[in-house]
Amino acid sequence: MQSLYEWDFSGKSDEKLKEITDRNIIEFGPGMEDVDFIWQLVNGVSGKISQLDDIISKSAPQWPIEQITIVDRNVLRLGLFELLFAKKEEVPPKVAINEAIELAKTFGGESSGKFVNGVLGTVYRELGEPEKEQ
Repeated sequence: MQSLYEWDFSGKSDEKLKEITDRNIIEFGPGMEDVDFIWQLVNGVSGKISQLDDIISKSAPQWPIEQITIVDRNVLRLGLFELLFAKKEEVPPKVAINEAIELAKTFGGESSGKFVNGVLGTVYRELGEPEKEQ
């Protein structure tokens, strides 16, 4: 989330994303054995950013994407990426939503958790709550 935040803040340059993420892994993840998950999320979000932003815009029409705080915007992108594109057996939809809500509560503003919950909950319901189909 931190790398996506910094990338978004600095203008979303593809060249900078690798540099930012590498630096953050070194600084905040020393000794991490498996950084593949980090790269899967970072590359996944950056590769599908237009699609993710369109979904956010449709799910929160009263909030233009550029008016959503950078933290909330990137938490939503991460949560949506996991909800829509991650392997469900690795990240069940409700886990993706709960993790995004916790990130929003921890790093966002006072109402960030509720906002993220509302947007991701809307998308989850529109998907037909896939976990109920099993």
